[in-house]
Amino acid sequence: MEDKDVLGHIGSLVEEEKRLRGELRGAPEADPRHQRLHSVEVSLDQCWDLLRQRRGRRHAGEDADAAQPRSPDTVEGYVQ
Repeated sequence: MEDKDVLGHIGSLVEEEKRLRGELRGAPEADPRHQRLHSVEVSLDQCWDLLRQRRGRRHAGEDADAAQPRSPDTVEGYVQ
C-alpha cells in the first residue's frame, strides 16, 4: 500500500464522518449510526497512525512498506 492509497482512504473516511455528523445532529444516542461514526473515527486514527509510521520509516532509511496498521486499542490509547 502506498501513501497515496492511505490518503485516499482517509479522504473517504473523512467524507463519511462529515455525512454522519450531519445526519446525527439531534439524533438519539441509541441511533445505530453513532456506532458507525465511532468505527469511522477509530479507522481514521489507524490510517493516520499508519501514514505516520510509513513516513517515519522512510525518514529513518527503512522500508515504509514494513509499516503495519496498529490495533484499535493501541491507537485509541495514545495520549495527545
